[in-house]
Amino acid sequence: MKKATLAAVAVVAVSVGSLIGASLLDLRVPSAHRERIEADLAWTAGIPGLGLAIPGALLLRKLPRHPIGWLLCLAGLHWCLDATAGSWLAYATFHDRPGASAAFYIYQRLGALLMVWIPLLLLIYPTGRLPDGRWRILAWASLVLSSLMPLMHLVIPAASAQERAGTPMPEPFAGLNLDPLSISLPDGWWNVLFELSFIALPIGMLAPVAVVVHRYRAAIGEDRLRMRWLLWAAIVNLLVVAGVLALPELSALALGPTVGLTGAVVAVAIARPTLLDIDRLLSGTVLYAAMAVTVLAVDACVLGVTGLLLGQSLPERDAAVVALLLVTAGYGPLRHRLWLLVRRLVLGRRDDPYRVVAGLAEQLERSTSPEDELIAVARAVAEAFRSPYVSVEVDQPGGAKVIASLGTLTGAPTTLPITYRGETVGRVVLPADGPRVALSPRDERLLGDVVRQAAIAARSAHLVRELQRSRELIVAAREEERRRLRRDLHDGLGPTLGGVALRIDTARNLAVKNPAEADRLLKQAREDAGSAVADVRRLVHDLRPPALDDVGLLGAVRQQASRLRAPGLTVTVDGGEGLDQLPAAVEVAAYRIASEALANVARHAAATTCRVRLDATGGELIVEITDDGVGIASGTPTGVGLVSLRERAAELGGECRIECPGDRGTVVRARLPMGVLT
Repeated sequence: MKKATLAAVAVVAVSVGSLIGASLLDLRVPSAHRERIEADLAWTAGIPGLGLAIPGALLLRKLPRHPIGWLLCLAGLHWCLDATAGSWLAYATFHDRPGASAAFYIYQRLGALLMVWIPLLLLIYPTGRLPDGRWRILAWASLVLSSLMPLMHLVIPAASAQERAGTPMPEPFAGLNLDPLSISLPDGWWNVLFELSFIALPIGMLAPVAVVVHRYRAAIGEDRLRMRWLLWAAIVNLLVVAGVLALPELSALALGPTVGLTGAVVAVAIARPTLLDIDRLLSGTVLYAAMAVTVLAVDACVLGVTGLLLGQSLPERDAAVVALLLVTAGYGPLRHRLWLLVRRLVLGRRDDPYRVVAGLAEQLERSTSPEDELIAVARAVAEAFRSPYVSVEVDQPGGAKVIASLGTLTGAPTTLPITYRGETVGRVVLPADGPRVALSPRDERLLGDVVRQAAIAARSAHLVRELQRSRELIVAAREEERRRLRRDLHDGLGPTLGGVALRIDTARNLAVKNPAEADRLLKQAREDAGSAVADVRRLVHDLRPPALDDVGLLGAVRQQASRLRAPGLTVTVDGGEGLDQLPAAVEVAAYRIASEALANVARHAAATTCRVRLDATGGELIVEITDDGVGIASGTPTGVGLVSLRERAAELGGECRIECPGDRGTVVRARLPMGVLT
């Protein structure tokens, strides 16, 4: 590892030194001399070399044995060597210094090998090895075809090269040794070989592209991310090439940053592919590039049409200036609107979050059913983010779901939870890939606002269903109670009272003739009447415990505690003030909860003490039953009695909690609101 670090430092030092040296040499050569030798500023070729060498060196420090790190370093050194050789060639031919012949060979001949680094990088990326199987044969063939032209530049005679180029050799090169390794061939052969190499070069570049596509389709996990990094770099390079074609004067400035960016992307992809969200970066680049190209195309059309119309009445130069002024003054203010329109067509209405949320609220107000509300939420998300697919799912009791979907899902989904007061009540499903679903932090905040609206809508839908269910249960319970009362009165109390009346009539008829029989019938009638009174008391007790009206809630609970038959159990009942002014429903619920809890203590707790406390404070009645029994073991299924405690409290809008705070004992605490019922 230490050797790799030293090599990385050496690569950077040599690259920086070469770039500085080339820059200093170029400053000593006038531009007229460079025109004579048909050479540009050579130091600019060192910028791409530095852009490859530095990422390669950083990659070597992290992964010393990775071939791509060494490849980037060697490619960067080659670029820097080419720049230094070009600068020295211009300097030596102007100041008559030695080494011009060697500089010419390095700059003009070895420089052609720079084009081999790109296909080689594509063939071994990202593993550092050539592909296996038939793809390896194709890779080697590609390298051979891509190397034909650079290799020919190493051995072609200078005269043949100049003849091929159609220009004479520059006069400052006349005294140089330009053919140290040249090979002489019969007339016309070099032309044929050059034609073949020109055909082989694009063919050789097709194989690396095919290998990249093959690896991209087969990659998974981090290798998939690495391939997407390379795809992003390719898209950026294509955009730069398009810009250079539109503005050729930028070609010299664009090469260095483009190559440097590619080197940096390759190093990041190999060492830390998860450094950034490449999917979002890739989608955003494609999206904004398409939008920018659209707006610029409209700009060019407007400027071109304006110049064409003015060119008929003004000179060409004046017409261009006037057209530019008119477009700036007239079309300029509309350009921002055009950008917003294009963005809205591509991305939706995410730039106007207020309109999105307000529109959703308006749609929710017009919705007449929970299903319509969910469809409104799905439509709002689809319009806001221009998503091809949106699904809103809301959970229902019992495991059922209400689902509203728009569009068709063609790829992998991503799921966002819908929460309401900390509880997950549903989810929003969107496509995971695609430029239109790439969300910025601002977009995520907007989606959060929309999801909150969805949560409120889902909660409202749930409450509507629960309200309707409660109404149905109330009606059903009322009718069931009426039917029970009718059955008890008709089948029990009615026949009993009818029998009493018949026995009394019979006794009256027998009173004179058979007094003993009449007395027996009257005794039976008395017993039947007593049974009827007991039935009436039972029915009345079921409707409302009489003790509540006789001795109040506190006294009724004490009576219930006194009836417990549990050996060794002592029950105390305490109460605060205000218990004599409770609503009837609260009294009944508190009595039933306390009675059921005391019964559970007597049956299951094996407790020695139990304390019942009733407090009416803050508009609520608190019922607390505490015992020192065995408690409730973890994992014990909830029985009917415990469920009834919670249901009675929930019926009044309260709650009932059952806890076992220590090793022994149970605490039942019910909270019953009183304000709504007073």
